[in-house]
Amino acid sequence: MNVQQVKQRFGIIGNHPGLNRAIDTAIQVAHTDLSVLITGESGTGKEVFSQIIHQNSSRKHNQYIAVNCGAIPDGTIDSELFGHEKGAFTGAIDSRKGYFEVANTGTIFLDEVGELPLSTQVRLLRVLETGEYIKVGSSKVLKTDVRVVAATNVNLLKAIENGKFREDLYYRLNTVPIYIPPLRERVDDIPLLFKKFANDSAEKYRMPSFKLEETAIEVLSSYRWPGNIRQLKNIAEQIVVLEPQRDLNADIIQQYLPQAFSTKLPAIANNETDNKNYSSEREILFKLLFDMKNDMNELKKVVQTIVDKGTENINTTTDFSTLIQNMYDENPNVVARDFTINSKPDTFNITRNQRVDDDYIHDTHEIVEESLSLEEKEKELIIKALEKHTGKRKYAANELGISERTLYRKIKEYNIE
Repeated sequence: MNVQQVKQRFGIIGNHPGLNRAIDTAIQVAHTDLSVLITGESGTGKEVFSQIIHQNSSRKHNQYIAVNCGAIPDGTIDSELFGHEKGAFTGAIDSRKGYFEVANTGTIFLDEVGELPLSTQVRLLRVLETGEYIKVGSSKVLKTDVRVVAATNVNLLKAIENGKFREDLYYRLNTVPIYIPPLRERVDDIPLLFKKFANDSAEKYRMPSFKLEETAIEVLSSYRWPGNIRQLKNIAEQIVVLEPQRDLNADIIQQYLPQAFSTKLPAIANNETDNKNYSSEREILFKLLFDMKNDMNELKKVVQTIVDKGTENINTTTDFSTLIQNMYDENPNVVARDFTINSKPDTFNITRNQRVDDDYIHDTHEIVEESLSLEEKEKELIIKALEKHTGKRKYAANELGISERTLYRKIKEYNIE
């Protein structure tokens, strides 16, 4: 079975090279018994790839079990996976088979494997290495022949550094890695997916068909899609069911997109001086924007002090012309009397007018405006990370808190040597 046949069978839409590579890897590894670790953001469709592996393996006629490790409480996860004996704990009125016993000779998919408690990770490691496990409340060693496919949307290397995931288990699971690119990297696939989900929804609920205008496609393609395919499907279904207008333009699409997430957000590096652990680039960006807002407020206070007290020392760099304009809107008489602004590219003059014997003396301070472009800041951080790690992209990517593929794309985008 080739890539195109797999797409047709499992309803996969898109032609992004990263997506095709992931499908091809799943097909090649399916005929083996090697453990597979599928990584990617939430909503990218990781479970579909575990089914591709199972359905193309020699185990396809045997049991397939998908387990969401993050949805099972820590106190019962061992019992769910490995089973328990009668009386092993309060409420254990009968013995119970675990998933590894039920899925014997089949495939078990461990979704969100990074959420497993450390004690369960030890048990899982033994199963992967020897095929042996012990039920909760028992001393009898049992054997199982199970193909393990795991998936996670968290950075397991960082989890290892924080002591939340075992390094030996990581390398045992990561025998064959499969990375699924997020939707924002598959820009050309977004309109195709939207039309597929919208048409399916219209047919299911017997709604009229629609037309997607070019401006609407631009909005869909520029949106970040933090929820990936799952979010895109939800938005498409909402629009089909709730929107009376059948010609979808940019304004209509924007009404259904959450405004909390900006479009075309760049990848922002982690700040080492901050002890907080951010789960996504979006949270890092929000923090940076909030810090910038606070800085702007402080600058406004500085300029207001200049107006009120006549302070001549201006030791900061920002868009003073905007700040003075804001001050003018609030108190035009004071600003018009005390300041003259002469703007030109990259620099501008703020002239404070002092009255001496009814004549004005002009003291001019020329200030070079510093760029506040996020792209420039991002480029600067990438260069610093590469210099720090002597050009080693893997370590630089870990330093920045982004994937190595994203770093490679950014290097190419910014023409960084």
